[in-house]
Amino acid sequence: MTAAMREVWITGAGLVTALGEGEAAHRAAFADPARREAGRDGDRFAPFTVHPIGALDLDRYMPKRADQRTTGPWMHYGIHAAGMALEAAGILGAPALLGRTHVLAAAGGGERDTALDEAILAETADSPGAAATTNARLVEGLRPTAFLAQLSNMFAGNLSIVLGPAGSSRTLMGEEGAGVEAVRIAWRRAAAGQGDLFLVAASYNAARPDLLLLHGLGGRLLRGPWSDLWSRPAAGLCLGSMGAGLVVEAADHARARGARPLARLSRVAHSWSDRSPGAAAAAAGRDWADLPRDGTTLVLSGATGAGPATAEERGFLLGRGTVRGTAAAIGHGVEAAFPANLVLAAWCAAAGMAFPPLSPDPVEASAAGPVARVAVTAWGPRRGEGLAVLEPVA
Repeated sequence: MTAAMREVWITGAGLVTALGEGEAAHRAAFADPARREAGRDGDRFAPFTVHPIGALDLDRYMPKRADQRTTGPWMHYGIHAAGMALEAAGILGAPALLGRTHVLAAAGGGERDTALDEAILAETADSPGAAATTNARLVEGLRPTAFLAQLSNMFAGNLSIVLGPAGSSRTLMGEEGAGVEAVRIAWRRAAAGQGDLFLVAASYNAARPDLLLLHGLGGRLLRGPWSDLWSRPAAGLCLGSMGAGLVVEAADHARARGARPLARLSRVAHSWSDRSPGAAAAAAGRDWADLPRDGTTLVLSGATGAGPATAEERGFLLGRGTVRGTAAAIGHGVEAAFPANLVLAAWCAAAGMAFPPLSPDPVEASAAGPVARVAVTAWGPRRGEGLAVLEPVA
């Protein structure tokens, strides 16, 4: 940042994954291999493994049953995590602050009502009146917020309707890059004085046959038994359901209202290499040029486990700090992966400590000492690289 840019803090964070919700649940699970194994499901969508989210107390942040009915799991996860972040920042239920809170949402295509699709197909098979039957069933059966599939910008809309942030709203799509850009734009706007309060929210529902089909046809999903993140084949992706929420706030604004920071967000970078051999590492190297290569840097890697990108990132990260590949524990959440790792990074920066290794691979062998900074990476399996750097606030 230049001298004219404002300091930016993270003042609230929320996370729901297969390991539970909140900091305590995730720290406990990261230290317990049995708990992490329990968060994986290799049977429901065999031969693929997913990391599904269990039941949430939706009433906590979405008390109206009508809101619960008109939204599906995809939105439930994101709204719940965003509510946690707003609550942690002292903004939830404060109309004056919510009225100035801008929304950056990272989301993919919305989920369909699979049960309704299957019922319509069954009813219209070999039926001469299939068109009329289909139209009638769609009108009667679809949730009011769904037209064939819920649209990604409906996520941002429902965040505002349910939780109350009433500033500007922007939705970003485009795989892992959407999560990186949502954070980067919030950081840049806060630093440049284009707003004081920003809610970054992201969500992903891995337990969707249509998404598994898409990634499976692309040759990216791990087939068969779960294996270590850093030694998977080219098709090594295990999807994970997650919702992540972050309150990104100008430090002077936070100080004025007495808010306590989790961490300072000092840098967010996003590149788009052509993915020729070594191109992603070269792009990352430019962003990492001034970061110390020592045990005081904790790296929360967004490595997906899929093929060449993960192998290249592994080689790049060797010797650069204390590395943890979080997808080994929570799966890969595509658009939500980077914001989710940023939540974990904020908690680590606030505590000044890492969590135990998630893999026996040498890349995670560095002993975890006091944390002076946390670097968060995103290397999508096909494209897009991201980096964020967080620092403790004294």
